[in-house]
Amino acid sequence: MPVGTQATVKAMSPAELLELDFHVILANTYHLHARPGDALIERCGGLHRFMDWPRAILTDSGGYQVFSLAKLRQVTAEGVAFQSPYDGSPTFLGPVEAMAIQRRLGSDIAMVFDECAPYPCSRDYACQAVERTLSWAAVCARQDRAPGQLVFGIVQGGVYADLRRECAERLAGIGFDGYAIGGVSVGEPDELILRGIADTAPWLPADRPRYLMGVGLLPQMAEAVALGVDMFDCVMPTRYARNGAALTRRGRYPVRAARYAEDLRPIEEGCGCYACRRFSRAYIRHLLNVDEILGVRLVTMHNLFRYAEYLREMRAAIAEGTFGAFLARVRADYRVIHEEHAEHEGKE
Repeated sequence: MPVGTQATVKAMSPAELLELDFHVILANTYHLHARPGDALIERCGGLHRFMDWPRAILTDSGGYQVFSLAKLRQVTAEGVAFQSPYDGSPTFLGPVEAMAIQRRLGSDIAMVFDECAPYPCSRDYACQAVERTLSWAAVCARQDRAPGQLVFGIVQGGVYADLRRECAERLAGIGFDGYAIGGVSVGEPDELILRGIADTAPWLPADRPRYLMGVGLLPQMAEAVALGVDMFDCVMPTRYARNGAALTRRGRYPVRAARYAEDLRPIEEGCGCYACRRFSRAYIRHLLNVDEILGVRLVTMHNLFRYAEYLREMRAAIAEGTFGAFLARVRADYRVIHEEHAEHEGKE
């Protein structure tokens, strides 16, 4: 799911996302509540109409902001008191408020309000976060929903396998339409991200979607699918593009780097995206280095095209029974590109 925190996927129009055939995008409850306000969006006909997106929308509950805005909030048993990063004004968000906002937004998938614990954190803190997450999830499950709206539970537990299992099993006991693996990719090493997935997925109901929150490097997604994950969101395709980095089948590289100043090849050879069919690395590097908006747009188009193609290939491999070979190829390709970049970096 491309991330559209502020009701837009950065540098992309809804029509361009439809052309890439994305079926779900993500928006953020906390930020849309702050600006422009969920009441205004409701008066405008709901989030779909407001942003002209005809397909599904998943709204994060604001639980991630408990982690990302840690210096601007105070956690209580009832919810979280935030100081706005925009103007300093106070905002309280708890399970009742988070579900009411998502109901007014009219998203297709609403996430329960949870506490995303940081890495590292003590076992005692992780226990407390799990208990608050479970208590808030039970409250969320009782709230009214928008017509047709699904609600997903979120597993927390940090790096503690037994806490993750307990959280997953108790959430399944409450009963949700889908389940998310939360509290990963919050600063821990890659091997702990995969361990967190492996410690969670087996305890989630097999007949419900499993959503890995905030993890989205291409090789990470393949490894997570091998562990039983179905859904992903991540800011990486658009964030890397804004920083001038292209994502390819074999890894990422900085298009704005000096060595591409006279490179007439496309961003990725063999790619069928608009940017690769029309423009050279030299041109796109020039745009990025003179801060022209088109440069960011072209790299964003490419990165999201690469993700869409990758996901189609992964789904086809699963359907054809060749996912093992697909995963082996991904592992080999990324090892090669990392070695090549390490060699380049050593020379510059």
